[in-house]
Amino acid sequence: MTTTPQIRHSARALLLDEDGRLLLFSSVDDDNGETFWYPVGGGIKDGETPEEALRREVEEETGRTEFEIGPQIWYRKAIASWGGNTYDCRERIYLCRVSHFRIDTSGFSQGEIDTVSGHRWWTLDELDATTDRLVPADLAPRLRAVLTDGAPAEPDVVGA
Repeated sequence: MTTTPQIRHSARALLLDEDGRLLLFSSVDDDNGETFWYPVGGGIKDGETPEEALRREVEEETGRTEFEIGPQIWYRKAIASWGGNTYDCRERIYLCRVSHFRIDTSGFSQGEIDTVSGHRWWTLDELDATTDRLVPADLAPRLRAVLTDGAPAEPDVVGA
């Protein structure tokens, strides 16, 4: 395992369907065996804009090519470990609208095949009630605030 975290810039989509359900993926924490849920998205490749990376990642991870990229609402900075490496994650998180669809994970990379354990559409009430770990930890109240009050003028900084 690396000791100095590698900086990893990424773009993530809070994909909300027409019924207000949020798509999240799950993985199991290598350190404690705990399942956690997080938004669709991944690393920004050299030469890509965050929006280009977001479109590519959503297509690779869900099969969906048509969706509306809304504003960047959050910026998340956290240290995370997976695949034997430690990363200094710097994530741009966008609010995106999409019509409900069946998830197609055939575009997963080998790393995603090895680490993603599931996916589901969550209502806000389900997010509020879950005892599962969400990333970011305050995902439910923050998303509810954005949907009630609108997107912030500048992205809010969120933690782990």
